[in-house]
Amino acid sequence: MTPLRTGLAAFALSAVAATPALAADYKIDTEGAHAFIQFKVSHLGYSYELGQFRDFDGSFTYDPDDVKASKVNVTVQTDSLDTNHAERDKHLKSAEFLDVSKYPTATFESTQFVPGDDKNEGELKGNLTLHGVTKPVTFEVDRIGGGDDPWGGYRQGFEGETTIQPADFGIDMVKKLGPASENVELYITFEGIRQ
Repeated sequence: MTPLRTGLAAFALSAVAATPALAADYKIDTEGAHAFIQFKVSHLGYSYELGQFRDFDGSFTYDPDDVKASKVNVTVQTDSLDTNHAERDKHLKSAEFLDVSKYPTATFESTQFVPGDDKNEGELKGNLTLHGVTKPVTFEVDRIGGGDDPWGGYRQGFEGETTIQPADFGIDMVKKLGPASENVELYITFEGIRQ
Protein backbone atom coordinates (compact mmCIF):
# COMPACT_ATOMS: atom_id res chain seq x y z
CA MET A 1 0.00 0.00 0.00
CA THR A 2 1.37 3.42 -0.95
CA PRO A 3 2.07 5.98 1.76
CA LEU A 4 -0.84 8.07 0.44
CA ARG A 5 -3.31 5.16 0.67
CA THR A 6 -1.98 4.22 4.07
CA GLY A 7 -2.52 7.77 5.28
CA LEU A 8 -6.06 7.91 3.85
CA ALA A 9 -6.95 4.57 5.45
CA ALA A 10 -5.62 5.71 8.82
CA PHE A 11 -7.57 8.97 8.53
CA ALA A 12 -10.77 7.11 7.66
CA LEU A 13 -10.37 4.73 10.62
CA SER A 14 -9.68 7.59 13.01
CA ALA A 15 -12.74 9.46 11.74
CA VAL A 16 -14.95 6.41 12.33
CA ALA A 17 -13.51 5.88 15.80
CA ALA A 18 -14.08 9.53 16.66
CA THR A 19 -17.71 9.48 15.51
CA PRO A 20 -19.94 9.33 18.61
CA ALA A 21 -22.70 6.73 18.86
CA LEU A 22 -25.96 8.26 17.72
CA ALA A 23 -29.24 8.05 19.55
CA ALA A 24 -31.42 5.25 18.20
CA ASP A 25 -35.19 5.01 18.01
CA TYR A 26 -36.90 1.87 19.28
CA LYS A 27 -40.41 0.52 18.90
CA ILE A 28 -41.77 -1.25 21.97
CA ASP A 29 -42.27 -4.91 21.10
CA THR A 30 -45.92 -5.40 21.98
CA GLU A 31 -46.49 -7.60 18.92
CA GLY A 32 -44.07 -10.19 20.27
CA ALA A 33 -45.53 -9.77 23.78
CA HIS A 34 -42.21 -8.63 25.21
CA ALA A 35 -43.79 -5.71 27.04
CA PHE A 36 -46.08 -5.42 30.07
CA ILE A 37 -47.88 -2.69 31.98
CA GLN A 38 -49.09 -4.01 35.31
CA PHE A 39 -50.63 -2.54 38.46
CA LYS A 40 -51.19 -3.47 42.09
CA VAL A 41 -53.73 -1.94 44.48
CA SER A 42 -54.89 -2.86 47.95
CA HIS A 43 -58.40 -4.24 48.30
CA LEU A 44 -59.91 -3.00 51.59
CA GLY A 45 -56.51 -3.40 53.21
CA TYR A 46 -56.99 -7.19 53.27
CA SER A 47 -55.34 -8.28 50.03
CA TYR A 48 -54.13 -6.96 46.68
CA GLU A 49 -55.69 -6.79 43.27
CA LEU A 50 -53.25 -7.29 40.42
CA GLY A 51 -53.90 -6.49 36.81
CA GLN A 52 -52.51 -5.31 33.54
CA PHE A 53 -53.32 -3.42 30.37
CA ARG A 54 -53.07 -5.76 27.40
CA ASP A 55 -53.30 -3.24 24.56
CA PHE A 56 -50.73 -0.46 24.30
CA ASP A 57 -47.95 0.75 22.04
CA GLY A 58 -45.06 3.12 22.25
CA SER A 59 -41.54 4.04 21.34
CA PHE A 60 -38.40 5.38 22.93
CA THR A 61 -35.08 6.97 22.06
CA TYR A 62 -31.94 5.71 23.75
CA ASP A 63 -28.27 6.59 23.38
CA PRO A 64 -25.89 4.81 25.79
CA ASP A 65 -23.42 7.69 25.39
CA ASP A 66 -26.03 10.33 26.26
CA VAL A 67 -28.65 8.73 28.49
CA LYS A 68 -29.96 12.15 29.55
CA ALA A 69 -31.40 12.50 26.04
CA SER A 70 -33.59 9.39 26.47
CA LYS A 71 -37.28 9.82 25.62
CA VAL A 72 -40.35 7.60 25.97
CA ASN A 73 -43.92 7.81 24.65
CA VAL A 74 -46.61 5.24 25.47
CA THR A 75 -50.33 5.09 24.68
CA VAL A 76 -52.56 2.64 26.57
CA GLN A 77 -56.05 1.50 25.54
CA THR A 78 -57.83 1.63 28.89
CA ASP A 79 -60.51 -0.85 27.80
CA SER A 80 -57.78 -3.51 27.69
CA LEU A 81 -57.61 -3.62 31.52
CA ASP A 82 -57.53 -7.22 32.74
CA THR A 83 -57.58 -8.40 36.38
CA ASN A 84 -58.53 -11.98 35.52
CA HIS A 85 -62.11 -11.41 36.69
CA ALA A 86 -64.72 -10.25 34.17
CA GLU A 87 -67.14 -8.62 36.61
CA ARG A 88 -64.38 -6.74 38.40
CA ASP A 89 -62.98 -5.60 35.07
CA LYS A 90 -66.41 -4.32 34.05
CA HIS A 91 -66.62 -2.40 37.33
CA LEU A 92 -63.15 -0.88 37.00
CA LYS A 93 -63.88 0.18 33.41
CA SER A 94 -67.16 1.84 34.44
CA ALA A 95 -67.76 5.53 35.14
CA GLU A 96 -67.05 4.86 38.83
CA PHE A 97 -63.38 4.28 38.05
CA LEU A 98 -61.60 4.58 34.68
CA ASP A 99 -64.69 5.49 32.63
CA VAL A 100 -63.13 3.92 29.53
CA SER A 101 -65.98 4.91 27.22
CA LYS A 102 -65.23 8.59 27.93
CA TYR A 103 -61.45 8.22 28.32
CA PRO A 104 -60.39 5.40 25.97
CA THR A 105 -56.66 6.09 26.24
CA ALA A 106 -54.05 6.90 28.84
CA THR A 107 -50.69 8.31 27.79
CA PHE A 108 -47.23 8.87 29.18
CA GLU A 109 -44.77 11.29 27.61
CA SER A 110 -41.37 11.71 29.20
CA THR A 111 -39.86 15.12 29.83
CA GLN A 112 -36.50 14.25 31.40
CA PHE A 113 -34.24 11.35 32.33
CA VAL A 114 -32.00 11.84 35.35
CA PRO A 115 -29.32 9.12 35.50
CA GLY A 116 -28.19 7.67 38.80
CA ASP A 117 -24.64 6.81 39.81
CA ASP A 118 -24.92 3.94 37.34
CA LYS A 119 -26.04 5.24 33.92
CA ASN A 120 -28.15 2.07 33.53
CA GLU A 121 -30.54 3.35 36.17
CA GLY A 122 -32.21 6.60 37.01
CA GLU A 123 -35.42 8.59 37.18
CA LEU A 124 -37.67 8.99 34.16
CA LYS A 125 -39.86 12.04 34.63
CA GLY A 126 -42.86 12.78 32.49
CA ASN A 127 -46.55 13.54 32.18
CA LEU A 128 -49.17 10.86 32.72
CA THR A 129 -52.61 11.55 31.30
CA LEU A 130 -55.28 9.34 32.87
CA HIS A 131 -59.03 9.84 33.18
CA GLY A 132 -58.66 13.13 31.28
CA VAL A 133 -56.20 14.58 33.81
CA THR A 134 -52.48 15.17 33.22
CA LYS A 135 -50.05 15.02 36.13
CA PRO A 136 -46.25 14.71 36.44
CA VAL A 137 -44.97 11.30 37.55
CA THR A 138 -41.52 9.82 38.04
CA PHE A 139 -40.55 6.23 37.24
CA GLU A 140 -37.54 4.57 38.84
CA VAL A 141 -35.97 2.92 35.78
CA ASP A 142 -33.38 0.19 35.26
CA ARG A 143 -31.87 -0.84 31.96
CA ILE A 144 -31.97 -4.65 31.87
CA GLY A 145 -29.76 -5.12 28.84
CA GLY A 146 -29.38 -4.76 25.11
CA GLY A 147 -27.89 -6.37 22.03
CA ASP A 148 -28.58 -8.42 18.93
CA ASP A 149 -31.60 -10.71 18.78
CA PRO A 150 -31.86 -14.05 16.88
CA TRP A 151 -33.93 -12.46 14.08
CA GLY A 152 -31.42 -9.90 12.86
CA GLY A 153 -32.63 -7.04 15.00
CA TYR A 154 -31.17 -5.09 17.89
CA ARG A 155 -32.98 -4.61 21.19
CA GLN A 156 -32.85 -2.72 24.46
CA GLY A 157 -34.83 -3.72 27.55
CA PHE A 158 -35.94 -1.69 30.56
CA GLU A 159 -38.16 -1.88 33.62
CA GLY A 160 -39.67 0.86 35.72
CA GLU A 161 -41.85 1.43 38.78
CA THR A 162 -43.85 4.28 40.21
CA THR A 163 -46.73 4.86 42.60
CA ILE A 164 -49.66 7.12 41.78
CA GLN A 165 -52.69 8.33 43.68
CA PRO A 166 -55.80 7.82 41.52
CA ALA A 167 -57.50 10.70 43.37
CA ASP A 168 -55.02 13.03 41.66
CA PHE A 169 -56.61 11.94 38.39
CA GLY A 170 -60.21 12.29 39.56
CA ILE A 171 -60.66 8.62 40.49
CA ASP A 172 -61.66 8.26 44.12
CA MET A 173 -60.53 4.72 44.93
CA VAL A 174 -60.53 5.49 48.67
CA LYS A 175 -64.30 5.91 48.83
CA LYS A 176 -64.88 2.65 46.98
CA LEU A 177 -62.11 0.33 48.19
CA GLY A 178 -61.05 1.80 51.53
CA PRO A 179 -58.18 4.02 52.74
CA ALA A 180 -55.55 1.39 51.90
CA SER A 181 -56.43 1.88 48.22
CA GLU A 182 -55.13 5.44 48.15
CA ASN A 183 -52.05 4.37 46.17
CA VAL A 184 -51.65 2.25 43.04
CA GLU A 185 -48.28 0.75 42.15
CA LEU A 186 -47.41 0.67 38.45
CA TYR A 187 -44.80 -1.64 36.97
CA ILE A 188 -43.65 -1.61 33.36
CA THR A 189 -41.14 -3.73 31.50
CA PHE A 190 -40.45 -3.81 27.81
CA GLU A 191 -38.06 -4.63 25.02
CA GLY A 192 -37.68 -2.16 22.20
CA ILE A 193 -36.61 -3.08 18.67
CA ARG A 194 -34.24 -0.60 17.04
CA GLN A 195 -35.79 0.96 13.95
